Amino acid sequence: MRSFTAVVNPAAGGSGAAGGAAAMIPLARLLREAGAQVVVEHSRSLEHARTLALDAAGRGDVVLGVGGDGMIGSVGGALASTGAVFGIVPAGRGNDFARQLGVPTDPVELAGLLLDAEPRPVDVITADGAVVLGSVYAGVDAVAGRNANESRLLRGSAAYYVGALRAVASWRPAAYRVTVDGELHERRGYTVVAANSGFYGFGRHIAPDARVDDGLLDVVVIRHVPKPLFFAVMRELADGSHVRRPQVEVLRGREVRIEADRDLPYGADGELPGMLPVTVGVVPAALHVLRP
Repeated sequence: MRSFTAVVNPAAGGSGAAGGAAAMIPLARLLREAGAQVVVEHSRSLEHARTLALDAAGRGDVVLGVGGDGMIGSVGGALASTGAVFGIVPAGRGNDFARQLGVPTDPVELAGLLLDAEPRPVDVITADGAVVLGSVYAGVDAVAGRNANESRLLRGSAAYYVGALRAVASWRPAAYRVTVDGELHERRGYTVVAANSGFYGFGRHIAPDARVDDGLLDVVVIRHVPKPLFFAVMRELADGSHVRRPQVEVLRGREVRIEADRDLPYGADGELPGMLPVTVGVVPAALHVLRP
């Protein structure tokens, strides 16, 4: 029988009943009723979460990341290339990496997965050396995330929606230099996304053909279009049909460097770690995950 340490973001998903701590209550009960040992640790920060994860892995526990994509990325990133077993408890607003892997949110289904599934290797990516699970994106989407983080009145998806509107309204095309496995591509547009996982930004299917176990990045470039047409492209992100448009280009490779003609932030798993340029690479089969 497995022993689990759950590293929890208590604020995930919002406050109250939707929080990460509350999401663990029924799941921990089900795991313990099945005979498993469960320790629940509340993190004070992403750095603290990484420390808790490594300590638990050192004891031989299955480490559960409980929260949204930022928390999952932090805990999973700490465990990459360690041989530890990682489980995901989706308890955030986006849950994009869990969605890519097909991890259920229902406590009964999730408990069964965590108790019985065999660990399967998945790729991770690095952004200037930092480990990322889902994607790195640099453009209007990262600016939208920055606007949302700076909002004092709105939180969650509402803050991101308003932040995105502000970002698009003020956006002017960026001139990108995108180097994929040594080949340079110069493009003007809205964003460049280096994707391991196909989903980002609260369920948007930015890279519908991306796989977490193929050793490749899907590099999605949304080129310049008039803003009314760009909003149409954004709507098509719901089902991934945007990639059929001629203004959307998908490149593939193992390493990509993204540069721009002005200062732009880049995002990674819902966080904003820095400004361009950034070099992104794939690390095949680095993380062992309990997944369907």
